[in-house]
Parts: sequence; structure tokens; C-alpha cells
Amino acid sequence: MAKKKAAASGDLVIVESPAKAKTIEKYLGEGFTVLSSYGHVRDLPERDLSVDVDNGFEPTYIIPDDKKDRLSALKKEADKAAIVWLATDEDREGEAISWHLKEALKLPDDKVKRITFNEITKKAVLEAIANPRDIDVHLVDAQQARRVLDRLVGYELSPILWRKVKPSLSAGRVQSVAVRLIVEREREILGFAEKSAFRVQAELLANGRSLVKAELPERFATEAEAMAFLQGCVGSTFTVRATEKKPGKRTPAAPFTTSTLQQEASRKLGFSVDRTMRIAQGLYEQGHITYMRTDSVNLSDLAVDAAKEAITAQYGARYSKPRRYQSKSKGAQEAHEAIRPTDMNVRTAGADRDAERLYELISKRTLASQMADAELERTVVNIAISGQPGKELVAQGEVILFDGFLKVYMEGRDDEGEGEEQEGLLPDMKQGDALDLQRMTATQRFDRPSPRFTEASLVKALEELGIGRPSTYAPTISTIQKRGYVVKESRDGTPRPYRVLTLEAGAIADRTATENVGAEKQKLFPTDIGMVVNDFLVEHFPRIVDLNFTAYVEGEFDQIAEGTMNWRDMIAEFYK
Repeated sequence: MAKKKAAASGDLVIVESPAKAKTIEKYLGEGFTVLSSYGHVRDLPERDLSVDVDNGFEPTYIIPDDKKDRLSALKKEADKAAIVWLATDEDREGEAISWHLKEALKLPDDKVKRITFNEITKKAVLEAIANPRDIDVHLVDAQQARRVLDRLVGYELSPILWRKVKPSLSAGRVQSVAVRLIVEREREILGFAEKSAFRVQAELLANGRSLVKAELPERFATEAEAMAFLQGCVGSTFTVRATEKKPGKRTPAAPFTTSTLQQEASRKLGFSVDRTMRIAQGLYEQGHITYMRTDSVNLSDLAVDAAKEAITAQYGARYSKPRRYQSKSKGAQEAHEAIRPTDMNVRTAGADRDAERLYELISKRTLASQMADAELERTVVNIAISGQPGKELVAQGEVILFDGFLKVYMEGRDDEGEGEEQEGLLPDMKQGDALDLQRMTATQRFDRPSPRFTEASLVKALEELGIGRPSTYAPTISTIQKRGYVVKESRDGTPRPYRVLTLEAGAIADRTATENVGAEKQKLFPTDIGMVVNDFLVEHFPRIVDLNFTAYVEGEFDQIAEGTMNWRDMIAEFYK
């Protein structure tokens, strides 16, 4: 193979953003001019369909007015340069930007080199310069296919909505499916038939001094049944029938993908999906983290070794456990590595407090993914009740014997289920020990419908269904809110009465308490117009808003990107 020639003097490097340009310029030094295209330089015009349906769906691209000066400046430099290095992002969107630049600047093949890097560090940039490649036409085709298909759906359906529903509405392939999920969840909640049951919990004293909390593993459907149970416990003795200790372990979560970063930043930092991506983009462009649009959980050998070194130095060898993670998402192939710090030893980075907090989250999650399991001991104690043969209370405790990855990071949760509080250590109890009942309560508890979506849980649902890809989640969620189909807001709950029966000091008391139900914090609600548009599309264009069909189309984009499907054939099949 021919040896790579060194870059000639006066080479031009083109990237998407000025921040990225600044970081790269620092590493390349003399002989290179680094300029930014500020994103796409060509696109389909806003007003016309600009897709020739009768001629292989040929798109007609234009240079938008706000890009003409920028393109002239790039053209001037490109004409002077010996080589033009196209260094846009490594996903399909980045590949398409490079292709559009080559076409718009009319660059001959022998003057163009395409380079990509997963992180903006000196080593990665110089390595990319040493190993250029051609523009990957398959990736470009996959991006074109998405753009053309979305244009066809939007331009064919939107005018129908204007006529049948209301002017200035829009439909979109992925956005309409996202709205459908939110509308269907809302209807499920509104139509939810509430059922209640009584949950029995007891507080007992072991050894005359240590408080033990226990619960009856079954629920009673009616207040009468709960009352009968408590009455049977009056004057009963409570005895330890069996104790069991089981070793347990917890394993760390995989490093971040775009979707899991968006979910965790929402849960832990309260960031919207859009804000998370803006901050992550800044961290990437400043060289602090790897590329932030990815569905891979893989870490490079270099990163695994660096994490091992950092963990061992900080916490000791026992805490280190190098691991490999496999991507589960359909068509995981955007960027080839998870989101991680470029330097495992850097603990804080970022231009402001928000960026620092997001970087810290990424850093901790990455290190934790390469750490030892947490080792636990779970204790289960069964307590017999003399007045209730065949029924027993169960007390559970958990103690952490070795904290492992928990020293650094604990993954957040979306669900708001009751009774999730972490049990601590139980006092030492042996079979046959008598316990003193302090109090027993039977509390009425109501079933809950599935929760409304947050931005983060909607991203999770879209990803699990195989709809959209890392680059599409944030724009989709922004679009459905901008269009007025969905609002993100907090709502106050309403009071609801519930019954509480208490057995204490041999007597049973009953009372009615109230709780606040249905309070929502920053959840997604469909608007009236969102529901109307959704119902119209579901009725008249069921295939377009069909979840499986939308996921199937995503799979076809992946096949185009791999070069196993022709993009024009795929669109033709969809269009007819």
C-alpha cells in the first residue's frame, strides 16, 4: 500500500462548528486552515416538495440564503488549498454534510480526503489525518433516504391536515408516532379503572429494643377482610419461624449511549433532552468527551485500560473490574464507542456549572462501568402469628458487604413505585425468638395507571420500539412541543380519601386520611389539537403512524447504510 504523504502546505480542514474548528486548529498547527461550515450548506427548499417522484425520487437541493456567504468563503479557501480535508462528524448526518460540501464546492475526487474521529484529542486528530478515507456513499444514501422520506410524508400529509383539521399543522413520520404514544398513554390514564386493596405492615421489637419492620405478603381486597385479619392478631404472639441469609450482588450499568445519557440527565439533573444534547455537544467540541450521538455501549481498549488505571490509583485494585458491554439496540452503528471522557483522570470539565455537572455524570458512569460488583447480604425473616395460622409476616434487610461500583455511581430510576425504600440491616434474630408487636396498620392503597411520559421516558420508549436513532430523539421531542401537539408541564394533584386501620396496645382504631393524587412534575401531556391530529392520522393513514412499520423503516435505513439496499428502491416501496 502506498505510504501516506504528509499534508501539503496550505491544506484546508472543514468541520461543522466554530468550537470544533478552534479545538482542532490547536492540534494541527502550521500548514492547516480550519474553517467551519456551520452545519449543512445545502438542503431541500422550505416551500416546495423538491423531490422528483417520477424520476427516482431525485432531490433538488438548494443553498439557503443564510449559507451563501459562508459557502463563498469556503470556496475561496478551497480553491487555494492543496487538499481539502472534510472532518465533519462520524455519523450519517456528518457524512452527508461532507458530501454536500464536496458537491457544493465542486471539489474533484483527488483533492478531497474524508477523516473522522470519535474524540477531539491531539492523538485522535493526527491519527485521522494519517488514515483518510473516501466519503461513504452508503451512509450518505441512508441520510438522504431519511430526508426524502420525511419530506414526502410531511408534504403529502400536512396539506390534508390543513384542509381537514386546521391550517398550518404538520405531520411527520417519527413525530406523529411520538405523539401517538403520548395520546394513547393519556387515554389509558383517563380510562383507568381504579381498584384498591389493603396493605398490612407491622412494627415489632426484637430483643426488647431493636425495631423490626415487617409486611404481610398478601393484600386484602376489602376493609372487612383487613379488619378481620387485625382482629385475629389481637393478643397473638409473634415468633421467628425461619431466617435466611442470601448473598447478592449488583452490577454496574453500561457506559452512556445518547438515549441513556438523556434519560439519566433528566432524572438526576432535571435537564430537558434538548439541553442535554446542547451541553454534550459543547463538551465534545472542547475535547472533553467522545462523540455524543451514539447507540454503542462499547469502550475502546485504550479507554478500558485508562479506566482500570484511574480506578486502581484512586480506590485500589479490588475496585477494578474491566468489562465489555454489547449494544442491544436495533442497528447500533452510529458511532463506534459509548460516550465517555477523553481523559479518565480529569474529574471536572466544562465551561459552566451545567457542563461540569453533565461531565461529572459521564465520568462517574464510565468509571463505575469498569468497577467491581457491589456485594450484598440479604436477610429474610418469616414471623409466625399465633392467632392467624398459615399467615406470616416477612421482614427483609440488606447490608452492603462491599460497595464496589456504588462508591462512585448509582443509576437513577423512572418509576415512582411505592414501597421502594431500601431496607437496612436487621437485628440478629434466631428461630423461636419472640417479638413484641408495637403497631400493625392496614392501609388502603390504590392501583396506579402507567405513568405519563417524561422526555426521558419517551426517548426510552422510542428506542425500545426501534423508532428513531440517536440523532433524532432531541429534535423529535422539540418539534412535537413547538408544533403545539404536546405540552410539558407540572400539574397539581387532587385530594383522595383512603382508610387506615391501626392495631396498637391491643385495640383497633380506624380513620380516614387523605392523599394527593395525580400530581405531575414536568410530564408530557397531549393538547386537544394533538389528540385530534393523532386520531385523524390513525384513522386515515394507519400505516404511517404504525409503530412496527416505523421501526421497520428504520431497519431499512440501516440496510442502506450498510450498502445492502438501494435507497431509491426503498422509497419507491414506501411511496406506493
